[in-house]
Amino acid sequence: MKKVLLLSLVLTLALASVGIVSAQPPGCPADLFPLMTAELESACSGGLAGTVVTMTGPFTEGDEVKFNNAIAEFEEWTGIDIQYTGSKEFEAAIRAVVEGGAPPDIADFPQPGLLKGFVDDGFVIDVSTFMNAEWLQQNYLQSWLDMSQMNGITAGVWNRFNGKSLVWYPIAAFEAAGYTVPTSWAELEALEAQIIADGSNPWCVGIESGAATGWPATDWMEEVMLRTTSLENYDNWSFPADLADRLPFTSPEVKNAAEVLGSIWFAPDMVYGGQQAIVSTSFGDAPLPMFDTPPGCYLHKQGNFITSFFPEGVVAGEDYGVFYLPGIDEEYGKPFLVAGDIYAMFNDRPEVRAVMDYFSRGESVKGWLAAGGALSPHNDAQLDWYGSELDRSIAALVAEATSVRFDGSDLMPGAVGAGSFWKGMTDWVSGTVDLDTALAEIDAAWPTE
Repeated sequence: MKKVLLLSLVLTLALASVGIVSAQPPGCPADLFPLMTAELESACSGGLAGTVVTMTGPFTEGDEVKFNNAIAEFEEWTGIDIQYTGSKEFEAAIRAVVEGGAPPDIADFPQPGLLKGFVDDGFVIDVSTFMNAEWLQQNYLQSWLDMSQMNGITAGVWNRFNGKSLVWYPIAAFEAAGYTVPTSWAELEALEAQIIADGSNPWCVGIESGAATGWPATDWMEEVMLRTTSLENYDNWSFPADLADRLPFTSPEVKNAAEVLGSIWFAPDMVYGGQQAIVSTSFGDAPLPMFDTPPGCYLHKQGNFITSFFPEGVVAGEDYGVFYLPGIDEEYGKPFLVAGDIYAMFNDRPEVRAVMDYFSRGESVKGWLAAGGALSPHNDAQLDWYGSELDRSIAALVAEATSVRFDGSDLMPGAVGAGSFWKGMTDWVSGTVDLDTALAEIDAAWPTE
């Protein structure tokens, strides 16, 4: 009998080595995931090995690689295969598959407003029906939990975020030219004037992004709104609790913000390539002239994820640095604009529940923090997980802000935040329509109920 058992074991191991028999997954390390759901417990003990969870989102190219690398260890531990498919046309693609009756198990929404439309239509699973409420309270600041509440349900879990109020610059060339990092809007204006006087362009700007063209322009508008009007106005403009309180795009406050933006983007020599290049330049290619010799520009405002698009081999702290985009009106302090990814669930199966629980934990983004280009909203994420001093310094900048607000277009109804706002800004910047027309057209898409 012992010989038979030994022979059977040898045969099993041999077949496993060539993929004919699946080896039992090693399981999650002890105590790594406190307050687990029953489904995550099952997954960590190998009970869900061999199952598949489909997922889609906007991560492509470098970001897709970082995402897949970050989840690889969990897949090894549990035997669950998370099959992610990224799309540059995510906003249009997700609507087609969900409304067509073939949604992915999980989708990553960088626009909560777009997600809310699917919640309102009853497509999204309420994760509070199975997630441990004590765990969510323990691992997230309340503001993140508040933002996941949509139409009476918990629409998903937040997995990563990025800080947006950041200006990138080429350190060596910047210092060689005698420039210093501005700490006020007046100092920033003086720097812009000096760069132009020296024969270069202050800013590199690009808003092309396929079907999502225009979103970088909405970021700029949100930055200026936070710096020129009250938080109450910003909230009523971006995500009003009551439509009766909504601040329309045609209001003086919003028009003023656009005019401030236009005074930068449309001024002679202010932007590399001029105003017309803004619409035709991809957001990922936009910062590249900073790294030319001599630089084509010295400033680029974008979220911390943009480092994924920097030239290979450039080093933070040596080839480039970053500073906080200064406030404009002292009355409104030092606001910080952030964005993030909320993962929503469309199909309710044990393996999908287990993966959603996993995404509520810092461990799920640990690899991405090490690779760079992401920040964790999870309280259990450790500072030493960040692979660079740059990311740690950005987290510190966010902590120093006098106020923090979520990306406004991501909070707006999908028809506006991922539709008319993008298009209206693009039309205005390209010169197709004037500002008043663009603002009115953006407003016209806002749902009336």
